[in-house]
Amino acid sequence: MTRLHRRAASALALGTLAASAGAPTAWAQALSVQRSGQPLAQTPTHLAPASAPDTTLQHKPQAGSLTAGETPGALRSVAGPQTLLRAAEVPPARLERTRVLLVELQARPQPDQAVAIDLPADVLFDFDRADLRADAASSLAKAAELVEGYPQAPLMVVGHTDGKGSDAYNDALSLRRAQAVAEALRVRTGRQARTQGQGKRQPVAPNAQPDGSDDPEGRQRNRRVQILIEPLARGG
Repeated sequence: MTRLHRRAASALALGTLAASAGAPTAWAQALSVQRSGQPLAQTPTHLAPASAPDTTLQHKPQAGSLTAGETPGALRSVAGPQTLLRAAEVPPARLERTRVLLVELQARPQPDQAVAIDLPADVLFDFDRADLRADAASSLAKAAELVEGYPQAPLMVVGHTDGKGSDAYNDALSLRRAQAVAEALRVRTGRQARTQGQGKRQPVAPNAQPDGSDDPEGRQRNRRVQILIEPLARGG
């Protein structure tokens, strides 16, 4: 049987099957093989993209970073309700300048969330004196500007001395120095600060070497006036 005869037999069989099932003869004709005279290589190929789920990238907030939707300056940490240096209290217009001052003045947080800065006494006062030197104005101006960044916070100024001299003498000297700095802040900011003299009771460095000899660098670090920008909870 030739190829043409086989093709005709196949078409006839399909037509008979369709007729026995009650389908129209046209349906059987639609099933007949139609060959194209065009080579396969010239037949256009249509590619449709496969559908896939959209991929989106989301930013993961880091500790201490600004979160979208928060008020400018409302810096918060993943680890706690407030940032280390209470930036949420700073007015937005003062935030950038306050951040600069915190770095310049080497501010550090206290366990009670107070913000502390230490002003070296040797920059502020002459030896054994409690009246401010003229060249202390620059340090005091920066401290006052930082204080203004926390407009509602209560303030405390604490004087400290080195280990030389008696407790009575050092307590009195450290208190007078604290009062002088507090007054300078009041003049610049209009804010009143509480004062305290700790004398030599809270050193931040050794006053003497391990062999008992004098440690002048340690004593210099201990001579300081500390400004504490206290938590709002203390304001009442």
